[in-house]
Amino acid sequence: MKDHLKTLIIFMAIVIFASSCTTFKAQIRTNPAGELPKTFSLYTTGPERPERWWKEFKDPGLNALIEEALSGSFTLKEAWAHLNQARALAVQAGSGLYSDLTGTARASQGRQRTENGSANTQTTKDYSLGLASTYELDLWGRVRSEREAAWLEVPATREDVNAAAMTVAAEVTNRWANIISQRMQKALLEEQLQINQTYLELVELRFQNAMVSALDVYQQRQVVEQVKAQMPLIEAQKQLLMHELALLLGKPPQTPIEITSDTLPAPVEIPATGLPADLLSSRPDIRSAGLRLYAADWQVAAARANRLPRISLTASASYGPGELNMLFNNWLLNLAANLTASIFDGNRLAAEVDRAEAVADERLSAYRRTVVTAVKEVEDALVSEEKQRQHIKALEAEIAVARKALDRARERYLKGLNDYLPVLTQLLTVQGLERDLIQRHTELLIYRVNLHRAFGGTWTDGLTPDTGLPTAKIKGDMDHEG
Repeated sequence: MKDHLKTLIIFMAIVIFASSCTTFKAQIRTNPAGELPKTFSLYTTGPERPERWWKEFKDPGLNALIEEALSGSFTLKEAWAHLNQARALAVQAGSGLYSDLTGTARASQGRQRTENGSANTQTTKDYSLGLASTYELDLWGRVRSEREAAWLEVPATREDVNAAAMTVAAEVTNRWANIISQRMQKALLEEQLQINQTYLELVELRFQNAMVSALDVYQQRQVVEQVKAQMPLIEAQKQLLMHELALLLGKPPQTPIEITSDTLPAPVEIPATGLPADLLSSRPDIRSAGLRLYAADWQVAAARANRLPRISLTASASYGPGELNMLFNNWLLNLAANLTASIFDGNRLAAEVDRAEAVADERLSAYRRTVVTAVKEVEDALVSEEKQRQHIKALEAEIAVARKALDRARERYLKGLNDYLPVLTQLLTVQGLERDLIQRHTELLIYRVNLHRAFGGTWTDGLTPDTGLPTAKIKGDMDHEG
């Protein structure tokens, strides 16, 4: 009875000592993002940004393509798998807060022959059952810090999924816009081919009437063949884009994909930009970098706690034939055997603290770089779209003047006031500008996509690994309480 009382007293002393220990925690950082500009250089107060921004283009086919990509993209499936890995690692990291319990079982049977001159044999049986449990007292918060760092990786990886989904949606829209652009380019080339053939018939008629030289005919034929030569390139580029789109959808390149639109939508007014500080909550890559910075701070706490002594409690019990042997009376001996503290380690543990602190510094710089990069991407998209609109307006004015110059050159040619070279020059200029205008409108649309992508958003929070559709917020990511 006295031994049990001593054991209880010692156990209570250890518990009181453990509860009085100061645990290490992650440091609280103030303003880790650093200084940010108060507003964007092209601050606008236009319409509110739509969450599912691609619906701004009012194309049901595009909506269907993006929804299909969100459920079938190989990139997203990889991201979901990484998220499952992070969850499993977090569970492993938190298992140290609980005692383990292992069971053993052994059974054997044998025969023994007696030496009393008879042929009798005796059967012997031996069996045993046992349980063992080990628990580490987390005196300084090492295990808890490692668990916190691992659990923070779960929402950080989920933000990686969100970022991947935003990238997939933007890439699908880019391919969709470029495919339509190639269709428009081909339609324009076919129209220009008809115009050039009409000019060729006119020049050939004048040549037959000995009104012009054969040089005019050859020059116009060259223009016709030049337009024909561009068509296979347009077809090839469109097919390559279809292959890329199929890959984004998670399908083989030969898969037929239906795109019904033949013209590019015109982007609406630039939406309200908000403030640069809004990006800290709307960009998934920023949120991911911030969570990983916080996890690195917890790793620093774990490395510091790892330099201090550890106490582990071990208990075991076994049952054999005819006896029940509870070894809890010896638990104090097991406790003393598991009291460990590093005395000389060649500065290994101190170096681990330095390494963890360097990782935290690295992630702080990575977080600030991500924030500044996000601001830059918004600035780039705003400037690009604003200047592209000005460029398109000037290009349309240039085309209008070039067409008037072509009409005047053709009139003078028909009247015999000049040769065919001015007509040919203006014809090539007009047709080149028309093709260039389609490309500039395509770029304007892509700049709008880049702007929405740079702003981020929260529409990806409802994505699920099974359907990809934003139906219900995924559960389990934030069930852990830090």
